[in-house]
Amino acid sequence: MNEGNEALSIREQAARVLSDLAEAAGLGPGKIVVAGVSTSEVAGKRIGTHGAEDIAAELYEGLEQVRAQYGFELVFQCCEHLNRALVLERGLLERLRLTEVSAVPVPKAGGSMAAGAYRRLKEPCLAETIEAHAGIDIGETMIGMHLRRVAVPFRPSIRYVGEARVNAAWSRPKLIGGERAVYVLPHVQDSSLCD
Repeated sequence: MNEGNEALSIREQAARVLSDLAEAAGLGPGKIVVAGVSTSEVAGKRIGTHGAEDIAAELYEGLEQVRAQYGFELVFQCCEHLNRALVLERGLLERLRLTEVSAVPVPKAGGSMAAGAYRRLKEPCLAETIEAHAGIDIGETMIGMHLRRVAVPFRPSIRYVGEARVNAAWSRPKLIGGERAVYVLPHVQDSSLCD
């Protein structure tokens, strides 16, 4: 399953996945990326059964390295025990006028990744939901509810972090109109204009 990744640390695997996504989606300042992670799955166990704070710390380092390089915002999805709320910096919550919810994620209620991120952020808080520009899902944690429409599936160069399967997506604006709609500014105008 994890073929080709053995030489890379967990931190390096996470960084590679997020870097691939950042390049493909053109992520940078002003963009938001949601990360959903099952440290149990990374360790080769069933989701929600063997949370690992040491794995969460390694993953955070790799993800933070890429976030700092590209300048986007990174938010972390909690597990279903906290209704998949998001750990983020208070400044982002206030700037986007998101709905704050009250809880402190811990490994048994929120998940090891969200708990670890909460302890590492400067001014952490939880938001009920967000509309992220892109996301990575390490261990099939179901991040789709926090992505903008329209989600475009993305396959990174490596498909596993540890033993956890990885999925990713970025979003694009909805294409509106019909057969006469134009989505790219044409170089030459034609004579069949709509008057």
